[in-house]
Amino acid sequence: MVACKRQLIIFGGFHESARDYIYYNDVYAFNLDCFTWNKLAPSGIGPAPRSGCQMATTPEGSIIIYGGYSKQRIKKDVDKGTLHTDMFLLKTEGAGKEEDRWAWSRLNPSGVKPTPRSGFSVAIGPNNRSLLFGGVHDEEEEESIEGDFFNDIYFYDIGKNRWFPGQLKGPKSEKRKRRRGRQAEAEGAGDEEMEKQSPQGPVEIVKEVVAEDGTVMTIKQVISGPAEEKERSESEEEEEDGALGQQVEPCPRSNAMLAVKHGVLYVYGGMFEVGDRQFTLSDLYSIDLHKMEEWKVLVEMDPKAQEWLEESESDEEDDDMEGAEGGEEEEESSEEESEDEEGEEQHPSVQPDEKHADYLSRTEQYWIKLARSNMGPDAKEKKVVKVAHAMAKTFYEDSV
Repeated sequence: MVACKRQLIIFGGFHESARDYIYYNDVYAFNLDCFTWNKLAPSGIGPAPRSGCQMATTPEGSIIIYGGYSKQRIKKDVDKGTLHTDMFLLKTEGAGKEEDRWAWSRLNPSGVKPTPRSGFSVAIGPNNRSLLFGGVHDEEEEESIEGDFFNDIYFYDIGKNRWFPGQLKGPKSEKRKRRRGRQAEAEGAGDEEMEKQSPQGPVEIVKEVVAEDGTVMTIKQVISGPAEEKERSESEEEEEDGALGQQVEPCPRSNAMLAVKHGVLYVYGGMFEVGDRQFTLSDLYSIDLHKMEEWKVLVEMDPKAQEWLEESESDEEDDDMEGAEGGEEEEESSEEESEDEEGEEQHPSVQPDEKHADYLSRTEQYWIKLARSNMGPDAKEKKVVKVAHAMAKTFYEDSV
């Protein structure tokens, strides 16, 4: 649902009963002046029936509809799901009244489009752009569904009808600013020719790339040049600070809540799952959309206060445990707590001045083994690796 002029516009959705389900592609408008509903009948070919799509308004008063999900029954007790990646424009001519004429038209944006997903979030950003964050792509197998979650940002330029991915530029180091100030003074003192002939010193460019399986890869490129030993050590120190800053980012998630205020994007909460366990997030992040330098953590998530929620079978087992006499349960819970405490003490410690990438490389097998023991033998290997890396990252950040 979106607000458009003096109306609230609703599109699509679904209804599911015990025996059947139905998806919709109809459009309704709620008039904010007389508080009445009205079903619209736009001309043209509109989107196929779906739910979970996202809507955004343009400065001209039109409505953009993107993505969504639907499923259809191909045979008895067998359904096939569809992730929609198409985009439509619902345009009106008038001042937002019930008698206005509406029309559908399909948009074919250029650029780098988001990968297919559902559960993503959308907000209106500055410079006539809407943005997309996160989501999940479910891989349906014979008896289970595995989801690949995302934490990337895509921008859609409404005026140019073009998608492009959001890329972090990295924080600017205060040491780098001071060094540039010293170089400017040197130029003013008559060292302009020397500055032109020789580079400013070695510069290390650090980028993080999220692979399709969710693994975070750190790519470093060093541009070397003649410089004094002191300048090199300062460069290494500042780039270490920059690398640590770039590691802060929201973990992959779906159904996060977004808001944009004064060009700053705020991301709150969402959901992440592994197998049949769902993890509800309560952290809060922000990023300046004008600068796109780095994420800032406004409210951290306390892992100890979180809880995995499993399917109904596990809930039934928990109910049975609660119904039993409490002696064994208390003993088991105390044993689990002691095991958790011992596990925390046995985590590989972070060495002094050790970077996150080096720590992960050194302890990766330990965290994979720990994640495997928590997730069970049936969990997919790439999911185990993803959770292991997340656990290692959390422990590293808490230790630094």
